[in-house]
Amino acid sequence: MLTLTGCDVRWRSAMLASSLALLSLVPAGCRSAAEYRAEADAVASQIIDAKQEEAFGQTEPFTIQTPADTLRRRLMLDQGLPYRTAASLSVYDVDPIEQWPDPGYLDPEAPALVEGDVEPVPDPLVISLTEALRIAAGSSREYQTQKENVYRTALALDLERHFFRTTFTGLVDGLIQTDLGGSETVTGTEVGAVGGVTRRFQSGVAITSRIAVDLVRLLTQDRASSRGLLVDGSIEIPLLRGAGRFIVAEPLTQAERDALYAIWEFERFKRDFAVNVASAYLNVLQTWDQVDNAEENYRGLIMAGRRARRLADAGRLPPIQVDQAVQDELRARVRWIEARENFARQVDNFKRLLALPPDARLELDRGELQQLVELIEQRLAPAREQVATAAAEETADVPAADAPIDLVEPDRSGGGPYEIEMDRAIALALANRLDLWIAEGQVVDAQRQVAVAADTFRPELTLLASGTVGSRRSIGSAGADDARLRPDEGLYTALLELDLPLDRTAERNLYRNRLIDFERAVRELQAREDQVKLDVRNALRNLLESREGVTIQAQAVALAERRVESTDLFLQAGRAEIRDLLEAQESLVSARNALTAAMVNYRVAELELQRDLDLLEVDHEGLWREFDPEAEVDG
Repeated sequence: MLTLTGCDVRWRSAMLASSLALLSLVPAGCRSAAEYRAEADAVASQIIDAKQEEAFGQTEPFTIQTPADTLRRRLMLDQGLPYRTAASLSVYDVDPIEQWPDPGYLDPEAPALVEGDVEPVPDPLVISLTEALRIAAGSSREYQTQKENVYRTALALDLERHFFRTTFTGLVDGLIQTDLGGSETVTGTEVGAVGGVTRRFQSGVAITSRIAVDLVRLLTQDRASSRGLLVDGSIEIPLLRGAGRFIVAEPLTQAERDALYAIWEFERFKRDFAVNVASAYLNVLQTWDQVDNAEENYRGLIMAGRRARRLADAGRLPPIQVDQAVQDELRARVRWIEARENFARQVDNFKRLLALPPDARLELDRGELQQLVELIEQRLAPAREQVATAAAEETADVPAADAPIDLVEPDRSGGGPYEIEMDRAIALALANRLDLWIAEGQVVDAQRQVAVAADTFRPELTLLASGTVGSRRSIGSAGADDARLRPDEGLYTALLELDLPLDRTAERNLYRNRLIDFERAVRELQAREDQVKLDVRNALRNLLESREGVTIQAQAVALAERRVESTDLFLQAGRAEIRDLLEAQESLVSARNALTAAMVNYRVAELELQRDLDLLEVDHEGLWREFDPEAEVDG
C-alpha cells in the first residue's frame, strides 16, 4: 500500500510495480524548503514589528540574515590573511552538502542586507568610534546571537497561535492485495482519501470533522466494485477543569509576554553592548597614549643620560649619578616595550570584540582621543575654573602651617551635564529600566500560573458529541452497494464524562510550587529594583570621582611639567642632581597617563549612567543617541 500524507510518501506494499501510478496523487501544493523558510521569516518579522510597536511605539529594521560580504570577509581577502576553510569567510562561501535542501539560502546574491560598500579595504583600515559601533552591530557574534534569540521567541509565539487556528489534514492511500490462501486467487485494489479539519477555540472547545472516500475493485472473480463515503464530526467541550479562555489560552498569553520581554531584553543588550564597545575603544586609545608617553619619557631619559655623561666628562657630575641615569634609561626602555606590547594586545582584543580577525591590519582613529579631551575640557571648564581660583587665592594668602584645616568635600557644583541629582536619577531609572518592566511583568505571570494551577483542583467535566453518516469500503466489501450519505441512518453519540477530584496530590504540589514561584518573582523584582538604585548611585559616584580625578590630574600634569623644566635648569646650573631630574621626568609620565585615564573614565561613566537609566537610545546599526539631561523624560 502507498500512503501519501501531505508531501510524505511511504511505501507499504511488496508489489511496487503495480502501484507506481498512485504517485500521481502527490498534492500539487507541496512547497520547497526555501518557501517554508521565507514564510517563517515573514511571520517572525511581522510578530517582531508588532512587539516593537507595543514595546516602544515604533519599529526599526530587524533581520537575522547575515550580509554576503562582511567586513571580516573583505579583511581576510583584501589583506591576504590566512584561514583554514571557506567557512572562515562567511556562510555563503561554505560548500553545501549533497543533501542540502535550500540552495537559495547559500546564494551570495540572495541577501538584501549588505554591510557597507564592497570597495577594497584600506591597508591598514582606520576606524572611528562611530564606525566601530556600526561594525560591532553588524559583525559581533554575541550581537547576532541575541537577535536570533528574539527571532526564536517570535517563532515560538507563532506556534502557540497556530494551536488555535483552523488546521487541515489530508491522507491518500492505495492498496493492491492478492490472496492465494483460498480455492481461488483473489486480487483487488483499494484507493482511499481522507480529509479533515480541526479548530480549537480559546474557550476550550475543540471541533473536528472528517470526510472519507473509498474506491475498491476486485481484479478477479466477478470484478465487483464499490464506493465508500463517510462524513463524521465531533465536538469536545470542557465544562469545569480546563475550561475558559484564562486557563486554555495561558500558554499563548505567556508566549505573547515572552516575545515582548525578548524585545526589551534585546534593547537592554544593545545599550550595554554599545557602552562596552565604546569603553573598549577608548581604553585602546588610552593605552596608545601611554605608549606615546613611554616613548617620550624614554627619549627624554636618553637625552638626560647623554647630558649626565657630558657633565661627568667635564667633572661636574659624579659617576654614580651617571649610573643612575643609565639605569633609569634602561627601565624606561623596558616600560616602553611593555607599553607597546600591551597596546598590541588591547588592539587584538578589540578586534575580537568586533568579531574581526586578530591578525587584520586595523587602527583606531587617534583624533577620537583629541575630541574626547576637548569634550571633557568643555564640560568641566567651570569646575577647573573654580579650582584654579581657589588655588590662586590660597597662594596669595597662605595660612600658617598650624592653622585649622577645613577639607572641601566634592559636590555637584561645576560638574558635567550628567551629574544630576541622585533622587531624580533614581526616579528616571525606576521609570525607564526595561529589566524592571520585565521583572514586574513576571510577577503578573507568576500570579496567572497560580490561578492556572488552582484550576486543576476542580473536577473534570467534559461533554463529548460525535456523529457519523455513511460508511467506508474495503476489498472485502467490494460487492456491497455504494455507500450513501443518509443523515436519518447516521450514528450519533453524546458522552458526559465526570472525573472526580479524589486524588489531587500532584496538583496540590504543583499549586504550592506555583505559590513559591510567585514569591520568588516578587523577591526578584525587589532585588532588581535595589540593584537599579545601586547601579545609579554608583554611576553618579563614579562620575563625581572621575571629574575630580580629571581636575586633579590636570593640575598634576601642569605641576610636573614645571618641575621637569625647573629641575633641568637647576641641573644645568649645578644646583640639582640627576636624580632630581629623573624623578621629575617619571612624575610627568605618571601624571599624563593618569590624566588620560581620568578623562576616559569620566566619559565612560557618562555613558554607563545613561545605560543604567535606560535612556541611551541605540538604533539597529548600533549607533547611539544620548539623552538630554535638561529635558524631562518619562517612562
